[in-house]
Amino acid sequence: MPFLWDFVDIVNSFLFSLRYGRKLKSIEAKLSRYEEEHGYKVLPINIIDAHRLELFFTYQPDDSYEFFKPHGFDGKTIKKLQKNKAFLAYVIENVSDGSIVGYCFIHSFFHGKGFRGRMVSIDYRGKGLGTMMNRLLNEVGFGIGLRLFETVNKENVASYRSALSASRVRVIQELPHNDLYLEILKD
Repeated sequence: MPFLWDFVDIVNSFLFSLRYGRKLKSIEAKLSRYEEEHGYKVLPINIIDAHRLELFFTYQPDDSYEFFKPHGFDGKTIKKLQKNKAFLAYVIENVSDGSIVGYCFIHSFFHGKGFRGRMVSIDYRGKGLGTMMNRLLNEVGFGIGLRLFETVNKENVASYRSALSASRVRVIQELPHNDLYLEILKD
C-alpha cells in the first residue's frame, strides 16, 4: 500500500516543518561557509534540477549502490524528495567547475530522529569529502535538535572510516551482513 506511506510522508513533512522549520532556515543560512573553507557549494536539494541529480546518480559505478540504497534515484523519486520538508538533502558542488561531487541527507522525523547518509562521486573519493559531509549533516541535525543515526557496513571501509572520523558514535546494534546501527553523538 504505497499510498499509505505517501500519506505518512506528507504528514511527517508538515509536522517536521512546523517543529523545525525556523531553526533549519537559520542553520542553512550558515552553510555558505563551506565554499570558503572547502571549495564546495552546499545546495539544498529543492533548488537543484532533478534531472541533473539523476545524471549524477547514473554516472556512479554499480558498486556505489552495494551499500547505498536509501531511495530511488530516478527523476520522479528525486522530485518527490524535493517536496518533502523532512528530507534534508544537500548537493555538494565543486566551485571551480560546477560539477556535483557529493550528495548527503538526513531523513528526519517530526519526533526528533534523523538518519543520515551520503554518496561521494567516484571522481572525488579519497579526498575527505565524505567526512566533510558527515560534519555538515551533524551541524544541521544537531543544530535543529535532532538525534542522529546511521547504518554502516564494516565492509564499506571508506564509509565506515568516514563515519568514525567525523563523529563520536555509539554502536546500538550489530545487524546481519556486517551492518552496524550507530547513534551519532553530539560533541
